[in-house]
Amino acid sequence: MRKIYVETMITTSVDEVWRATQDPAEHRRWDARFGRIDPIPGSSPARFRYATTVAPGLTISGWGVHAGERDRPDGSRSSALRFGSDDPRSLIAVGSGYWRYLPTASGVRFLTGYTYTPRWGPLGRAFDLAFRPLFGWATAWSFDRLRIWLEHGVAPEQARRNAAREALARLLGLTAVAAGAAALGGTAPVVTITTAMATVAAVALPPRPHTPAARRCRRRPSKHRAAQPPEELATL
Repeated sequence: MRKIYVETMITTSVDEVWRATQDPAEHRRWDARFGRIDPIPGSSPARFRYATTVAPGLTISGWGVHAGERDRPDGSRSSALRFGSDDPRSLIAVGSGYWRYLPTASGVRFLTGYTYTPRWGPLGRAFDLAFRPLFGWATAWSFDRLRIWLEHGVAPEQARRNAAREALARLLGLTAVAAGAAALGGTAPVVTITTAMATVAAVALPPRPHTPAARRCRRRPSKHRAAQPPEELATL
């Protein structure tokens, strides 16, 4: 199964990225994959429960255990995670992943790599062909929302509203183009082609600076050692 990988560059300090990602209350604000993250007090290594609403009226819960290393010799930091869900409605059975925080002259190179095992047998594997790319997109979109927050001070909640407004504006623009082509007496093929061209333009149009976009993140790992799982993952 292909690993999901996402990387972004954030112009801030490693302490700020660490705070926004390691504090559960802050983490759930920017990460679209989680609705709730509840730490389990006194657990070692650190454990938590999570919940995610995947559809109206459908909330999936799960568990996680993680460990981090703040003082690596090269100045970087890392965090390892194992997670899963006992809910039979969850496609994800178990999984593992990591975060790496790499200070650079221009900020922090923040990256993640993770994978999981789907349940439901052959049906789950077939469904995962669509779900895994969507999950990767949600991760990248969330990373860019984190970047916008730390670089520009735009709260994650506001960034989500920005994204909703921009998506609505693009949809209204497409509707106007289609209606205009029809009003000008265009035939069905002309209206279809015009709408298709407008759709391509709407998708290709760069998002506004304070609107999160998955396309701004790198989605393929380099061969650099930093893109490999940290050693602490093996101890969880």
